[in-house]
Amino acid sequence: MLRIKGLHTYYGAGHILQGVDLEIAAGTIATVLGRNGVGKTTLVRSIMGLAPPREGGVYLAGNDMAGWPPHRIAQAGVAYVPEGRMIFPDLTVVENIRVAEREKASNWTLERLFELFPALGSRHENKGSQLSGGEQQMLAVARALVGDPKVILMDEPSQGLAPLIVRELAAVITRLRREGVTILLVEQNLKLAEAVADHVHVMVKGRIVYDAGIDDFKAHRDDVKAKYLTL
Repeated sequence: MLRIKGLHTYYGAGHILQGVDLEIAAGTIATVLGRNGVGKTTLVRSIMGLAPPREGGVYLAGNDMAGWPPHRIAQAGVAYVPEGRMIFPDLTVVENIRVAEREKASNWTLERLFELFPALGSRHENKGSQLSGGEQQMLAVARALVGDPKVILMDEPSQGLAPLIVRELAAVITRLRREGVTILLVEQNLKLAEAVADHVHVMVKGRIVYDAGIDDFKAHRDDVKAKYLTL
């Protein structure tokens, strides 16, 4: 479904992504783990066209989107749940969702979204600033879904959330996989990654240095964590 090939992205003279290769099969969840500052957010921003790569390809169902503007990538079927949620504080729950609505989208209606996120349904007239951190994160996911995406990019969705809310988030992500949504999950939360991922990638200094299925990762978790994820 989504394939990244030889991706190189720069911020000014800084060479952030240094030849990233990554592939996600349709209907699966891949997670990218790594310490702060290794390029995980740059990866999802590059896929979304917010940090256009200088070299390499970003293929969605075989079509190379590298260099496309973000709105065209969104129209092709890629949605983005950014780090920090980035919801509109002065808009209501419904207004936040409808900002991302597309005319032809019909799979994730407001009714289905409120069934998936009951707390949002009961607070649909509340402004974004009146929601808890967990509700804001669920709103960010709902906003991504309303466009009926083929792929969702999630950047650190568990950041700042209580363990109970993280478990609820894991249940939502798992349900989305059952619904056929392909997900690239960028995380530092190892428990969340293990709970939902089919495939695990580890990034170090702008490169993917480890790539394995979830069962293999769990079998070698301690070694991988000590080598790549512990300060």
